[in-house]
Amino acid sequence: MTTASAGGRRKGVWGPARPRPKDLLAGSSVALVLIPQALAYAEVAGLPSVHGLYAAALPLLAAAAFASCPYLQTGPVALTALLTFGALVPLAQPGSGTFIGAAALLALVVGVTRAMIGMLRAGWVSYLMSQPVLAGFTSGAAVLIIFTQVPGAVGVVTETRGPVAGLLAVLRDPEAWHPVALAMTAMTIVVSMGARRLHPMLPGTLVAAVAGVLFSMGADYPGPVLGVVSPQLPRPVLDLPWALAPQLLLPGVVIALVGFAEAAAIAQVFASRERARWDPDREFLSQGAANLAAGLFSGFPVGGSFSRSSLNHLSGAVTRWSGVFTGIAILLVLPFLGLLAPLPKAVLSGIVIAAVAGLVRLRQLIGLWRLSPVQALVAWATFALCIVLSPRVEQAVLLGVLISLAAHVWRERKAAFDTQRDGRTLRIDARGVLWFASAPRLQEQILEELADASDVDEVIIDLSGLGRIDLTGALVLKRILDEVGAVGIRGTLVEVPPHAARILDNVIRMRPSQSPPA
Repeated sequence: MTTASAGGRRKGVWGPARPRPKDLLAGSSVALVLIPQALAYAEVAGLPSVHGLYAAALPLLAAAAFASCPYLQTGPVALTALLTFGALVPLAQPGSGTFIGAAALLALVVGVTRAMIGMLRAGWVSYLMSQPVLAGFTSGAAVLIIFTQVPGAVGVVTETRGPVAGLLAVLRDPEAWHPVALAMTAMTIVVSMGARRLHPMLPGTLVAAVAGVLFSMGADYPGPVLGVVSPQLPRPVLDLPWALAPQLLLPGVVIALVGFAEAAAIAQVFASRERARWDPDREFLSQGAANLAAGLFSGFPVGGSFSRSSLNHLSGAVTRWSGVFTGIAILLVLPFLGLLAPLPKAVLSGIVIAAVAGLVRLRQLIGLWRLSPVQALVAWATFALCIVLSPRVEQAVLLGVLISLAAHVWRERKAAFDTQRDGRTLRIDARGVLWFASAPRLQEQILEELADASDVDEVIIDLSGLGRIDLTGALVLKRILDEVGAVGIRGTLVEVPPHAARILDNVIRMRPSQSPPA
């Protein structure tokens, strides 16, 4: 019999539920944090600030229709914003009409990709990226995001197209810095991080933003400000640069997979705490719907936010309606956006830096060396590639995955084969995975042993320690038996695991004319 929990759901199940008063309170609390964050993350993506709110409002409404986790808050996030900037900066001038349209088109690509994965029930692909690659990418991307905020933090406007180039341009001209802007950035970081430590419910980013607006209005702030922002509600737009779609396909797929990792981690954490099941396929559908909404309404790719989801949970959210209320709150705020025109961009830079500083996990990367030097190299290589290839960080992700696969292939290529002599019998104990990369080594080792021991008249290959075998491995075993038999040595396979018995039986029964060439 299934019992009802205090959270308004059946125990062990997250499903549809009626909105509760706590959802309204939680959704409104998240909106107070999301508004300044959305403005800041749009800047990271190279877009006018208002598009951050477009990416925050309707995507939340769309995500709530399919979400598996009731606490997951979808919207603009720093890493996805950086990936968006890196994908679009070679195609158009940041902030231009083409750039804005390409960002919306990229969101559509991400949305279609995630929706297809969910509909095909292929949510398992979210587990394909190794943790070292994610660790290296996350830290590298966080460093680059901080680099992008240095010009705004010192009150300088740059025209460069990359995080590293922008940082170097600012460092070369310290006379252009505005000390007041630097002070505003420091104040924002202290308030945002300090409020978080005092109590997770304190909206430090909102406090910093309001303080920045008041200071700018009262003290004639000399640095760059947000400026006049159109208070229009988002409208569906299909007049997009569709000719750029082929060039956005690969970055869109990368963002769809990499960006989903955070949403998956959030859902898993809450599922563990609540002892509930979560469905990655439904979550892919949810994130796909959110990105489709972002693309149709002039936004940019969105993802799950760990900090806002945690705030949603702490604020007492019970159902997926909390996300709906957050989206509605953003829509209600849009007409009054003009009040934020005096907001110093240094405050937005401080908000971003405070949000991503915790993602720079150098201690974790160093600690990987004690666990696995090879995987540590994978993580550090991905980290370095993010910096070197910036702003095209999606290329760093792909290369990191390839390096990870190469390390896996190299390790599995060295399958263990222990040999021992017992009179005129040579015994081989095979352990690990016998596949196309490691099977030839078994054949070489047996031939080397036989060359050094001419009196051997029997070869026994013990497969009890075999983890897996592919067709090439089975064919190599057959070839070994055929070759030793041709010189009068008896060959035997013993302790064949059940998972290998079928393919070995079929291969060994093959006539010589049926065997593929060596």
